[in-house]
Amino acid sequence: MATVEKMPMLAEGYEKLHADLKRLKVERPQIVDAIEEARAHGDLSENAEYHAAKERQGQIEAHIADIEDKLSRAQIIDPTELSGDKIVFGATVTLLDEDEKPVKYQIVGQTEADAKTGRISYNSPLGRALIGRRVDDEVEVSVPAGDRYYLVNKIEFI
Repeated sequence: MATVEKMPMLAEGYEKLHADLKRLKVERPQIVDAIEEARAHGDLSENAEYHAAKERQGQIEAHIADIEDKLSRAQIIDPTELSGDKIVFGATVTLLDEDEKPVKYQIVGQTEADAKTGRISYNSPLGRALIGRRVDDEVEVSVPAGDRYYLVNKIEFI
């Protein structure tokens, strides 16, 4: 029997997905109306509005199915309830780069990742390299720009 892989995420990521799903379900009937309106214009073989609306409908349905799948497998993790000396999902980590410059990242789910705001996926190369590490561990990460080296400076659960 196949097991369903849980998808860890923070509560705010879950709420964002839920809001996206709600928005798409509101848009769904509007697309059906657009298809009906375009169909009324006659010849479907040369009706660009009809084809665009049908394509958008397919995209919305696929997106809804994807979000529903993620929500059904969601495992909500609250970082404030975590503790310990190892980096785990939800931890906020301060690293020192090769120039001893501090960089701060929070380990989050794939749907919540945004490197610009300091949130990296646990599945990213850096995220995978950090999981299980402790303060003062050295971390080597291979990225497209080459190998990067970091020193784990601080682990917080905030």
